[in-house]
Amino acid sequence: MNKPEIIIAMDLPNKRAVDQLINQFPATESLYLKVGMELYYKEGPAIVTYLKSKGHRIFLDLKLHDIPNTVKSAMRSIASLGVDLTNIHAAGGKKMMEAAVEGLMEGSPDGKRPLIIAVTQLTSTSTEIMNQEQGIPGEVADSALNYAKLAKAAGLDGVVCSVHEAMKIHNVCGDDFIALTPGIRLAGDDANDQVRVATPAVAKVEGSNYIVVGRSVTQAESPYEAYRRVQADLD
Repeated sequence: MNKPEIIIAMDLPNKRAVDQLINQFPATESLYLKVGMELYYKEGPAIVTYLKSKGHRIFLDLKLHDIPNTVKSAMRSIASLGVDLTNIHAAGGKKMMEAAVEGLMEGSPDGKRPLIIAVTQLTSTSTEIMNQEQGIPGEVADSALNYAKLAKAAGLDGVVCSVHEAMKIHNVCGDDFIALTPGIRLAGDDANDQVRVATPAVAKVEGSNYIVVGRSVTQAESPYEAYRRVQADLD
């Protein structure tokens, strides 16, 4: 059983808050960091360049969802930043996802594009919300699996899903198809606005390749100790 990689969600308001957090980790610790909308829209591409210069890997989590040509152009720009992983919404459809891959390839100067994954259903989405507000019948897991198959057909590397769908997606899309799972909480932590959550240990058993840990680390009294607890839970 492979151990998932830990990605820390830098859902923070600005670069100053980022520095305050990272400075609590050993200077030699190379981290995998998620830069999402809040931080990126405040600091812009410079925050990616800054964190890469410190030796960290970057998951740029902007969840693009637009017409294919717009997404392709945006992905061309994202590729030039040297991010390691990025994402789009599977709900944008197969043509949009194919265009995203094309944009990444065109924007990668060395011909090696970043990994790209598609969001299936957000971990804040319950079956009730999906049925009543999105108008999609059935269970969340069924929708996630459908989106995963579509993403694979479009040439993507994997999907964002909850821990509870990861194994089903691997069974259909293959072990090498990435299942990145947010909604990770240490035992006893508040779920906050997430609905479909799990501990790191459960994520490992269920086949997650990457786990995204946010508030359990970033809002802990000692973020580095909390990060070590996540590592211990995986071990």
